Amino acid sequence: MEQWTRREDRRLLTGHGRYVADLEVPGCLDAAFVRSGVAHGIVREVDCAAAREVPGVVGAWSAADLSGLPACAHAAARLRDLPPVPRTLLARLSSEEAVAGREWPALAKDRVRYAGEAVAVVVAADRYRAEDGAAEVTVRIDPLPAVVTPAQAADDSVTLFDGLSNTAFTGEAGEPIEETVWQEADAVVEARYRQQLLMPAPMECRTILAVPEEDGRLSVWSGHQMPYRLRRELAALLDLPVDRIRVVVPDTGGAFGSKSATFPEFVTVAYLALTLGRPVRWIEDRMESMTAATRGRGQDQRIRLAADADGRLLAYELRIDADVGAYPHLGVGLPMQTAWMATGPYTTPRVHATVRSVLTNTMVTYPYRGAGRPEATIALERSMDLLARRLGLDPAELRRRNLIPAGSFPYRTPTGRCYDSGDYATALDLALTTIGYDTWREEQGRRRADPDALPLGIGLSCYVERSGGEPGGLHDFAGLEAHEDGTITARCGAAPSGQSHETTFPALVARTLGVEEARVHLVEGDTDAQPDGLGSFASRSAQVDGAALHHACALLIGLARERAAELWRTPVEEVEWSDGTLRLARDGSSAMELAELVKGTGPLRVDDRFESGMGFPFGAHAAVVEVDPELGAVRVLRLVAVDDCGIALDPAVVRGQAFGSAVQGIGQALYEGIPYGDDGVPLLADGLLDYLLPTAAEIPPIEVKETRTPSPVTPLGAKGAGESGCIGTPAAIVNAVADALQPADPDLLQMPLTPDVVWRAARAQEHGAQEHGASKAEEAR
Repeated sequence: MEQWTRREDRRLLTGHGRYVADLEVPGCLDAAFVRSGVAHGIVREVDCAAAREVPGVVGAWSAADLSGLPACAHAAARLRDLPPVPRTLLARLSSEEAVAGREWPALAKDRVRYAGEAVAVVVAADRYRAEDGAAEVTVRIDPLPAVVTPAQAADDSVTLFDGLSNTAFTGEAGEPIEETVWQEADAVVEARYRQQLLMPAPMECRTILAVPEEDGRLSVWSGHQMPYRLRRELAALLDLPVDRIRVVVPDTGGAFGSKSATFPEFVTVAYLALTLGRPVRWIEDRMESMTAATRGRGQDQRIRLAADADGRLLAYELRIDADVGAYPHLGVGLPMQTAWMATGPYTTPRVHATVRSVLTNTMVTYPYRGAGRPEATIALERSMDLLARRLGLDPAELRRRNLIPAGSFPYRTPTGRCYDSGDYATALDLALTTIGYDTWREEQGRRRADPDALPLGIGLSCYVERSGGEPGGLHDFAGLEAHEDGTITARCGAAPSGQSHETTFPALVARTLGVEEARVHLVEGDTDAQPDGLGSFASRSAQVDGAALHHACALLIGLARERAAELWRTPVEEVEWSDGTLRLARDGSSAMELAELVKGTGPLRVDDRFESGMGFPFGAHAAVVEVDPELGAVRVLRLVAVDDCGIALDPAVVRGQAFGSAVQGIGQALYEGIPYGDDGVPLLADGLLDYLLPTAAEIPPIEVKETRTPSPVTPLGAKGAGESGCIGTPAAIVNAVADALQPADPDLLQMPLTPDVVWRAARAQEHGAQEHGASKAEEAR
């Protein structure tokens, strides 16, 4: 067993994992969806007659054929179903106003609003026959003009919903900044940044299997992050009592935020299963995912950053136009996470961030690893480098002068966040030392003096993020049950998708109770086995569910001591707990194992709701890059990630999370981005040849370091750890490329920094230098 680092490893690495696609259900039908090839248009015809004649096809339907099919707008995935945010930070448009009049149909009937929107569904004996049937469906759509970016959509010259603006939500954080602040500042920098749309790209795409049971219940199997939300929303949409639906999360091949909603396809599959009285399964394939799964990021940003002559920050203004896709049901309020985190790790006295969420003819934007915090960090950290260059300061020194001091916590930011704890300067110093900052600066100076040397750049990024969720959603449910055989069942409301819960949570319970780890068995992701819960999102597993299990351990110990006290006819204060054994404190002669207590007194179970505080992990990332201006090629020579998640429950798991998220951060900086044509159709015909993910060949040496600043708001001192690399790494890499090229116009370096983008920035810089030289020569003459 020693060869397996985690409990999950033996099953998953030897091919014995059971995913939704692996489940064998008698009589199961497979669904295939017919999707619009048009981003915006009027549906004139969806004819399924020919599909129904294909051998093996059981049925084929358009929206007109399924008059009882509910629309997602009625109950699924509204902003109000997410943890509520403080009303003082919300602007004038509520979530109800955002979705009103903007129904998201499970199957498009009259109008399509993004390429890939489902217009029909075919079910057959297997997926192959279902796809054969789908190919026979006739679809006729009259195209309408498409708007693909917030800038195109915001003027409402083309609207997605008749009579309604494309601006579905506005909000702000902080107070407006007087113009005199900018006018009187010694240095002010302004810039525009584009946070491109990304695909979460988990190994396993979206999945659902709906099975009608003989007792009238509906069992739903899905690789899902929030099974309790899925149960609740399906029950509301299908007009069923909640207890008539069971949701089970089997092994899941990644999620990164993209699997926590009730999607239109899920509604259709569940509805058909009930209507046909047969199991129906849908396994999204990669091309479907690239076309019709949720997107991440998608912001156009404008900034102003001001400082005095000594580099002390005075004010920061961030304006966000967010692309939330065709329907406002999932991510309309998500950009507020960027606004609330706009302050970053600095003592900026005035910060104001505004949000405008704009509908476009793209698939819906939704939380993707980091969810609003990468967008905040990239904007601020790129701007810090611009300011350092304007002031003639080293970027590390500018940051050091403005970091929130370690003795200032809890620290309330101008945007309303209350940071729990931090030691930002120590994280920065460790990153600088680890990467060898001074040595690389010397090498950079040498190369700049050598006209034949490739430019070298060093980039930094300091970040602080939020973990656990928002007020109202910082809780979860957990319980423990001790059995007569000495084993212990641990239950919690989390749902695993690769976070190593199966290893980490039993180990935590075993340590807390003082018993052997092998005796603890974890149950999660099953709404029957654990009746209530929230799920796994927002880097909350250790901070919330780990703390809930720790709390349950204390309850179990307390209950065991009470029972032992009754047996021994002694005050409970006289009963001690040590390593799974109960003893009388006064003489130690009476002792009883937990299993013996259960045998003598009956089942021993505790369940409770636990609420955590909001955590604020932080860190500093540093990157060194080499740029070939002639080819536009960027080579990352070294990357250092210093992260602080408080107390790590399993340091090896945390390091794995940090490494993996750093790779995704590299992807955003250099490779990933969804290209769209003017008609709104994604230019992804060749799949992952068109959407580039970093492979082992592109991953540079990554050194992961940590500092430990316990959180005072949870009993374990743990903060979220899963999203750090997506937040800290992109800005460090982009800053390094900018440091190498030093473009006069920062707008030229927009992610992803593809060879074309870098080549054009280098050419512009070279052309500008030539013009500057000619101007100087003319002045000399």
